This record gives sequence, structure tokens and C-alpha cells, in this order.
Amino acid sequence: MPAVQPRLALTFILLTVAIDSIGVGLIFPVMPDLLEEVTGGTVANAALWGGVLATAYAAMQFVFGPIVGNLSDRYGRRPVLLSALAVMTADYLLMSVAHTVWLLLVGRVIAGITAATHAAAGAYIADISAPDERAKNFGLIGAAFGVGFVAGPLIGGLLAGIDTRAPFYAAAAMAAANLCLGWVVLPETVTDAIRRPFSWARANPLASFRAIGRLPGLQRMLLVLFVYSVGFHVYPVIWSFYGKARFGWDSWMIGLSLAAFGLCIALVQALLVGPAIRQLGDRGAVLWGMVAELATFLFYGFVTSGALALVFTPVAALGGIVMPALQASMSRAAPADQQGELQGVLASIGAVAMIVSPLVMTATFGAFTQPQAAFYAPGAPFLLSAVLMVVCVILLVAHPRDPVPA
Repeated sequence: MPAVQPRLALTFILLTVAIDSIGVGLIFPVMPDLLEEVTGGTVANAALWGGVLATAYAAMQFVFGPIVGNLSDRYGRRPVLLSALAVMTADYLLMSVAHTVWLLLVGRVIAGITAATHAAAGAYIADISAPDERAKNFGLIGAAFGVGFVAGPLIGGLLAGIDTRAPFYAAAAMAAANLCLGWVVLPETVTDAIRRPFSWARANPLASFRAIGRLPGLQRMLLVLFVYSVGFHVYPVIWSFYGKARFGWDSWMIGLSLAAFGLCIALVQALLVGPAIRQLGDRGAVLWGMVAELATFLFYGFVTSGALALVFTPVAALGGIVMPALQASMSRAAPADQQGELQGVLASIGAVAMIVSPLVMTATFGAFTQPQAAFYAPGAPFLLSAVLMVVCVILLVAHPRDPVPA
């Protein structure tokens, strides 16, 4: 294998993340209509099933995330990425022909098992980045995801007008194309110098938490990341159902709103993460980003105008600073031979948050949108997320002698 060229490798990983996020974003606009179609229920009932599907996906990601991270430390990032993409292609094809909610559930279980792309991509970035470049490069990963998220919902919204299954065929084609590209151009970054033997004990999710948690300063940051993720996941869990229930949006408008949010997130993470960390430090960037999230959640909790919701999108995107700053600070605290393990743990934390968040957020949404609800409040999940942001800020501010690394 030829020596890795950092710029080429970085470009490919960013493209990989962007194409992957296009495939994910394609299916968001169609989910409310698809679940109403296969369940024959209301939008509130569809949201509850959406929570079940998201939780199944996240549960599998939690169990397999550390396994995949440790496998990438042993066998390399390349085979992990390419294998995940191959199974992902088959999974989208399965979902394209699913006509029962149970087959959709099987599809989400498989997708959760193979959701290794971002953990492996994060480890890859850590492999090729100098310590002082990691925050910027992790921000670029977020920006690439945002760029893909702009295209995905737009394409998905358009294709949903043709057929509710069309977005899944498109997502399968995207994953297959990404697999072919990776097979040709992706170099390996794991060398014998940093290769680590695979251990089932370390691949156990709880064992991985213990190993990473022993690194100085990471235990509290892992807790902050978890609480933050539970609140932040209100976007993918609720937005499609919220847009339909609150504003009467169709698939096209849901896709357009998600695309606008993705574009703003991409701009924030590409242009503002580095300067924010230089000016404010990791702690300041995280805190101000969480304040922006708090304001956003309060706004979406009460807004009744779809036009105002769209206009507010750039402000909502300012919270995109938080995740790269947290991820970079924790990456700097981990040694080179544990970067894959760390990314697997971070993926597992995100997965646990996605186990908890869909159940809690969709139950909250259902409780306040059912016909028998005491009062109609589709924005209730966003108000719950606002409370969680307050908890995150308290966790950070209450420990001034245990700061986020500067």
C-alpha cells in the first residue's frame, strides 16, 4: 500500500461522509408518509413507530460500535469502511421493498449493525491529522455531513413525490457508488506501529467505556456528550413529524427545511469551528454553542409559523460548534493506538442517546399531538431538549477545575 497522502485521504473521507449523509438524508422526508402507509395510523402513531425504528438502529450501533472501532484498530480503517458500505447497499434495497413495519424494523437493525462509517472516518481523521489540526478536521467532517444533508433531503423530497420507495433505491445507489470509489482510492492508515490486537473484552461496550473513561478528564465529558446528544437528536427523531403536524408541510417542504438546516450547519462547521476554538477555547466554544442550542429549542417549542421557522435556521445552526469541539478535545486526550476505540465509544454514546431520545421524544410528541391530548403542542419535545441543554451547561460550569482541554 503506498504512503498515505493526508490531503487526498482527507478529501476522500470528507466525500465518504458526504455521500453517506446524502443516503441518510434521502429517507427523512418520506418517513411520516411511509409509516402512515404501512401502519394505517395517524401522524402521532407514525412518530411512535419512527421512535421504535430509530431505537432499534441505535441499540445495534451501541452493541457493535466498540466492536467495529476495535476491529479498525486491528485490521485497519479501509476494510471496515468498505464492508459497512457493501451491507448498507443491500439494506437500502431491502427497505425499498418492505411493505410491513416489521420488515422496516429488520432493515433498521441491519443498518445499525453496519453504521460504522462515522466512527471509522473519525479514527481515520485522527490517524492523518496533527494534534493541533484535529479540531479543524473534525469540523470539516461535520461540514461534509452537512453538505450531504443539504442534498439528501432535497433529493428525497423530490423522489417522494414520485413514490415513497424511490428514496431507498437512490440511497442504495449512493452507497454502492461510494463503495466502488473507496475500493479504488482509499489507502490504509493503520500501520504496525499503532496496530493493536483485537480483544473481545475491550470490544464489549462497557469495557470500552471503562478503558476510555480512565483517561484523564474524559468521564465528565462523556456524560456531557450523552446528555447533549439526547437533546440534539430531537432534530432527526422529530423534525419530519413536527413539520407535518405544526406547519402542515409535505415531503418537499420537510426536505427543503432539512436541506436549509444542513447547509447552515455545513457553513458553521466549515467556517466557524476553528475560529471559535481559537478565540474562546474548547470550553468557551462548547458553552456558547450550547447557549445557541438552548435558544433554538425554546424557539421551536413555541413557534407557530413555518416561515419564521425557516428564517430562524441560521441561528439554529450555531449549535453545530459543540460536537466538533467536544470530539476534538477528547481525541487529544487519547493516545494514537486508542483512537479507533475512542471513536467506537463516542459512536456508542451517540447510539445510547439514540436509544433513549427516540423513545422519549416520540412519546412526548405523541402525548401532545394525540386527538385526546389536553392541549396541542407539537413543539413539546424541543422544550424537553431545552431542559437538557441547561443540564449540560450546569455540568460544564460546575467543574471549573476540571475544564474541557484548552
